[in-house]
Amino acid sequence: MKVIITGATGMVGKGVLLECLDSKEITEVLSISRRSVGVDHSKLKELLQQDFSEFISVMEQLVDYDACYACMGVSSAGMKEEEYTKLTYDYTMALAKVLVGLNPNMTFIYVSGQGTKSNEKGNMWARVKGKTENDILKLGFKQAFMFRPGMIIPVRGVSPSSKLYRVLINNMTWLLKLMKRLASNSVVDTAQIGLAMIKATKNGYGKRVIAPIDILQLAKK
Repeated sequence: MKVIITGATGMVGKGVLLECLDSKEITEVLSISRRSVGVDHSKLKELLQQDFSEFISVMEQLVDYDACYACMGVSSAGMKEEEYTKLTYDYTMALAKVLVGLNPNMTFIYVSGQGTKSNEKGNMWARVKGKTENDILKLGFKQAFMFRPGMIIPVRGVSPSSKLYRVLINNMTWLLKLMKRLASNSVVDTAQIGLAMIKATKNGYGKRVIAPIDILQLAKK
């Protein structure tokens, strides 16, 4: 399979990228980001795109892909709804709309989050992500999955892009490991997310909204 990844410079996207590069199922990976992911691999191609509001100008580079793993995301902390909507909804939909026209048989996987509201109600980030999920599902991809990981543990040398999360990981690893033991079905790591995406793309899955327990089950198959 040939896959596209966005957000590969972030924690989740980098973890997904590493699993895709290692997978025998994946023959080519196209990373779309503003800066290089800093990885040298024969499978990896990079598209450095500064304007995520449009992809028509580069659409010839997006043809013939089997999946897109949309891992790009930002924290809503201190952000107004208009700006958060632009970075979360507008950018994701700009790419998804171009891809579904070019590759209708593609699997599109969007990394959302626990607490996202499918009814588009609740707090700001939950509403925006809920609308993003709903509108992706309406586009007509062959398969579309909304990944909602809860607590995520970075592995394989992946570092959180968020300063706050990086401090948590560096200083409270013991707490995360304890949570993993006490609530094993609610904590996933970055490798499991990547493996789950590959398996869902290849084999499908009975749910469109993927909770942590689903990620764990997919990663085991």
